[in-house]
Amino acid sequence: MSHRLNSITRAAIAVSLLACFAAPAQADMSMEERFKAMESRMDSLERENRALKGQLQKAEQKVEVAGEQLEKITVQGTSPKAAWAEKTQFGGYGELHLNKLNNEKPGGASKDELDFHRFVLFMGHQFNDRVRFFSELEVEHALSKDTQSGTASTGLVGLEQAYLDFTLSDSLSAKAGLLLMPVGIISETHEPPTFYGVERNPVETNIIPTTWREGGASLSARLGNGFAVDGAITSGLKTTAGKNYAVRDGRQHVANAPAKDPAYTARLKWTGIPGVELAGTVHYQSDVTQSADAAAGAARLYETHAAVNKGQFGLRALYANWSLDGNGPKAVGANKQNGWYVEPAWKFTEQWGVFARHSRWDNQAGDAADSQYRQTDVGVNYWPHPDVVVKLDFQNQKSPTGKDEYDGYNLGIGYQF
Repeated sequence: MSHRLNSITRAAIAVSLLACFAAPAQADMSMEERFKAMESRMDSLERENRALKGQLQKAEQKVEVAGEQLEKITVQGTSPKAAWAEKTQFGGYGELHLNKLNNEKPGGASKDELDFHRFVLFMGHQFNDRVRFFSELEVEHALSKDTQSGTASTGLVGLEQAYLDFTLSDSLSAKAGLLLMPVGIISETHEPPTFYGVERNPVETNIIPTTWREGGASLSARLGNGFAVDGAITSGLKTTAGKNYAVRDGRQHVANAPAKDPAYTARLKWTGIPGVELAGTVHYQSDVTQSADAAAGAARLYETHAAVNKGQFGLRALYANWSLDGNGPKAVGANKQNGWYVEPAWKFTEQWGVFARHSRWDNQAGDAADSQYRQTDVGVNYWPHPDVVVKLDFQNQKSPTGKDEYDGYNLGIGYQF
């Protein structure tokens, strides 16, 4: 561009010289005057040339600055966003249930319901090789409020998990935040395609109780030879006399939860044979009412289970027992709460599987009265895709005197991604 400018300048000078020499006679200029005029014109053109060069340099500098700014925008804007997206994962699961259950007790209401039981969104992020974040946001029963009548519904919106995971070494890791308790078979892995039956089994629902989450911290260690141990210090349950100290009703969901009395949990798990899991958990809390009831005291949970998947055959078996101190729980038989189930299954193709399950549970096993529930379920799962399932099962229930007793069938669909 500078070379072109010099050519234009030289042409202008030549034209000016010709114009001076070709001036008409009436100008009456001497040769000296004409040379002076020529010199003045050349000085003027040189000044213009310098001005043009200065403008050109400024333009080039602006282009260079604009290029640097554009590069910064590209590096600082687009690249980190792409890196953030690569380190963030989204997923979820959900299940729709149709319950057609007759109440076999006189005067009791039957259950004919269609319910989108759970809609869960998962989000995780990997900050680096050693720090990750996991979360699950859950909507239960489709609504948290009846928007037409303005009355409260059975729906719930809540966090199921939200914690940071720290890799401390190849065999040691830690978690801190809102955690699912390391107890039972389906507490930590409960997506619909991973278990048989439309509803979660009643023992892990009423006795453990799944999905039980607390706020706190945990440490996990892999010991070798298939052994692993987990330990956690967390918030605890808060049961009440008004609900007969039932452990399920003591869950606080880490929502402004009183934390006067922490809970301690330890689990030993063995997976030394592919497809086999054997585990046992001990849980202790110094006051199961968070110091709100002087008639109650400490609570201890002992749980053990086996989960086997070998070829087409599957088997799950679990036993759990709570022991609650104090005259309050003892007076209503809640000082002992226990349950067990056995569930054999046969997956005869990649898409079809059948199961049978017998369950027994009692949240007032400490008294002499008959307060035990018994339930038998048989059913079929169909997986059109490994992460999508259609379920049908039939249940037969025996309940204590004065309690609802439901027999009938359940139909459901579920997914995970």
